[in-house]
Amino acid sequence: MDRMLNEEELQDLYAWIDQIPLSRPKRNITRDFSDGVMAAEVVKCYFPKLVDLHNYVPANSTAQKLSNWDLLNRKVFSKLEFHVTEDTVNKIVLSTAGAIEPVLSSLREKLDPRPEQSDNARDLEYYDTRDQEKASEGVQLQTEQKKKEEKKKHKKGKEEPKLNDMGNNVQLQLQEKDKEVLSLQETVEILQVKVSKLEHLVRLKDIRIEELTRHLETYKAKGSNTK
Repeated sequence: MDRMLNEEELQDLYAWIDQIPLSRPKRNITRDFSDGVMAAEVVKCYFPKLVDLHNYVPANSTAQKLSNWDLLNRKVFSKLEFHVTEDTVNKIVLSTAGAIEPVLSSLREKLDPRPEQSDNARDLEYYDTRDQEKASEGVQLQTEQKKKEEKKKHKKGKEEPKLNDMGNNVQLQLQEKDKEVLSLQETVEILQVKVSKLEHLVRLKDIRIEELTRHLETYKAKGSNTK
């Protein structure tokens, strides 16, 4: 999932996303998918019974974005034997360039129908929500076991120090604000260009009006002379 995609793979991925009807216009894939809502809609397109879209709130706040991705991991991706790591989620939430594409590419492999996946895909399509917890129990146990093994390898017998949650959240919020400011600055620059073009058009119209006025006066003068 962390593998960077080459140009051909990226173009193929973007073409796939463009084919999916999403609730919001597609502008910038990095920002569009940062809150997790569009990711939920992508899964919903393939497995309607698996996703309740009202549970995913469009958001600008870091806290709500993290909540949406956490819900996706627990309630949706786990049914697909798919998981987005905490580090990757943080990058996506902060609209880090190149973070969402590998995730969507891996998710696509889980969603695209293939012969060997046909039975599983059919089961998910008609998934009974009353049995969701039972069906996901085995997957969750496997995921938890993998996490424990990974932690043992990296801890080397010691518990990794936990980041200060409050300080981490503040840092995430500050970075999010910085990105919002940059986005607003881009909008202002675009508007300034449009204003400049409009001013130029107004000047051209004024020049045209002056020319027509001169022609009219010349015509009137000639008419007076002929009389």
